[in-house]
Amino acid sequence: MFSSLTSLTNPMGSDWGERLLNTVANKTIRYLFTQSESVEGSIHCYLSSKLLQGSIDSFKMSGRGLVIRQEFRAEEMTLIADAVAIDFSSLLRGKLVLAQPTQAIVRVTLSEAGIDRAFGAELVKKRLQNLYLPALSDISGGNSISFEAVRLQLIANNRVQIWANADLSNGELVPISLSATITIERRRRLTFCEPKFEADSVPESQREISQTLSIILVEILDRMVDLDRFDLDGITIRLNQLETQEKLLIFSGYAQIERIPANS
Repeated sequence: MFSSLTSLTNPMGSDWGERLLNTVANKTIRYLFTQSESVEGSIHCYLSSKLLQGSIDSFKMSGRGLVIRQEFRAEEMTLIADAVAIDFSSLLRGKLVLAQPTQAIVRVTLSEAGIDRAFGAELVKKRLQNLYLPALSDISGGNSISFEAVRLQLIANNRVQIWANADLSNGELVPISLSATITIERRRRLTFCEPKFEADSVPESQREISQTLSIILVEILDRMVDLDRFDLDGITIRLNQLETQEKLLIFSGYAQIERIPANS
């Protein structure tokens, strides 16, 4: 350890310190994700004396093809933070430990295909299937109703097109087609505003029941898409804005980082 401290106190030691920081950071941040195509951490400390005191000038994490909680895929994610305080002694043990919580600017990109796959995740399906809701009782006759084959298309001006089938548990499948505007509520929830039933996509004989089911599906989706359910270990994400670009949904906001996940 003494030799490590000595090398960090001379001009060449600054480079050595940054290399050590980046090696440990890259090893550590991979533990945030179940899978990743690429993930890279870049840390800079311009004065070796600051590093000895546990002070980092900047930190950036960028990744592609990131899978969160085994089933939710982000095409890209970027975290950028300034003036991060770390426990220097943990760095020499090959770990990255924050001395105090920090905030980072965050940008997350989801693809249309990734969102569609998320509707097949167990965490999502259990909120869409075998439902006994008061609003459904007149339609179902006391039986459960399931929303299946949910698909989403991103369109301009932060709007989405949603298709699904409602299984009424009596052998009848009711197609659902609607559009809505997606917005952010309390920086953590996605809400589907201004829903519009798309009658032309539904057989005339089923339009009335389909319209009712469309309203119920939107209400379920409003309660479902809460970022608190998908927080990374030790990292809470809050959103300021979103934007649809072709087949991509792009979020920007900030991340409150309480701790870096431990690695083995």
